[in-house]
Amino acid sequence: MKHNIILTKKGRSIKGTIHLTGSKSECNRALIIEALSNGKVKVENISDAADTVVLSEVLSRQWAVGSRQAESGETHSPFTTHHSPIVNIGPAGTAMRFLTAYFTLQDEEVILTGSERMKQRPIGILVNALRELSADIEYVENEGFPPIKLKGNLEQVTSKISIKGDISSQYITALLLIAARLPLGLELHIEGELTSRPYVEMTLAMLQTAGIQHTWEGNTITIQHQEFKSTSLHIEPDWSAASYWYAIAALADEAELFLPGLTQYSLQGDSVITEIMANFGITSQFKDGGVYLQKEVKPIFRKIFDLKECPDLAQTIIVVCAALGHDATFTGLETLKIKETDRIKALQNELAKIGVKLIEKGQVYKLDCSEKQLPERIFVNTYDDHRMAMAFAPLALLINEVEIEDAQVVEKSYPAFWKDLERVGIGPLTP
Repeated sequence: MKHNIILTKKGRSIKGTIHLTGSKSECNRALIIEALSNGKVKVENISDAADTVVLSEVLSRQWAVGSRQAESGETHSPFTTHHSPIVNIGPAGTAMRFLTAYFTLQDEEVILTGSERMKQRPIGILVNALRELSADIEYVENEGFPPIKLKGNLEQVTSKISIKGDISSQYITALLLIAARLPLGLELHIEGELTSRPYVEMTLAMLQTAGIQHTWEGNTITIQHQEFKSTSLHIEPDWSAASYWYAIAALADEAELFLPGLTQYSLQGDSVITEIMANFGITSQFKDGGVYLQKEVKPIFRKIFDLKECPDLAQTIIVVCAALGHDATFTGLETLKIKETDRIKALQNELAKIGVKLIEKGQVYKLDCSEKQLPERIFVNTYDDHRMAMAFAPLALLINEVEIEDAQVVEKSYPAFWKDLERVGIGPLTP
């Protein structure tokens, strides 16, 4: 059952220590690597994000039953209900992309499905690339969208395939994760401009830690067939989650926060939040095994933010600019319309409640804060999107009561978010 949460904050000073969960992005990659390595790779500091929990459970069931089948000669699927091999990953988009590639290498046939919104999120580009590798994949309902039926036991006929780079880096990562297990390896040509390049770099760095070598020349990434090595992958705390604390600091009059475990040289592209929020007077000092955030009042000069390589930060940064009345311009938002919701439309709807317009002109988006007004109370719709809830929560520093729809939605990536807000004196009131 869904319930809302009402946030309030006395004063505009923030101080405290916040322990963040492990990175969802790192952890989901690590879990696939662990499964493909047949146990050689171990994952440490697993995230408690709902998406990661779902992926972990699917892989654990598949591994456990696969072992039992090997011992007993059984042939039924680990996910069978009345002989229907269905794997339902709910709203977990990363799991959908990664498992689509992963199950092409497994012995069983499965139907991979998800929530109603997941059935509206395109998967065709990845399916077409896997079909080029001779994967047997069928659409169960609508062409180009989940659910899909995967028959497994891919019999590769070529190692050379192409994929568009400006749609979703998760398609590319899904292919790279399985590349070393492909009999002929993989030579992946990326067509056009690459969106979210840091996420692809993260994937390759984690694979390299697990013993998988690659070359990246021009627009082509090559991974030969090779074996994983025995190692551990330690998951850093989540920089995407940290971004909301940077937003809170930016909207505060005074802020002193410590986020343990975060490192200056992170694999996570969203660590660029340190540079972006410096524009809003937030300094980041790395010491004592984490990062200290401090607010220094300063004028905001930067007008253009290119978020192509960190689209998951878009809502956070746009809401901060809107709340501060900063008429900024944004580029690199092309992937936002195919996320958990159409994030552009969702932002436009909710920002209108404080009198701010997000105007779309081709691939450029501009804030118009000329009619900005902060009411005493605001209701924020979340559209089943965890990042909408967390991006708008910092408004509690400026608005007396901020009611967030469907509080549980944050479980997708940051289950402790509301409790962590309480630790620094932000809400909740009882609706």
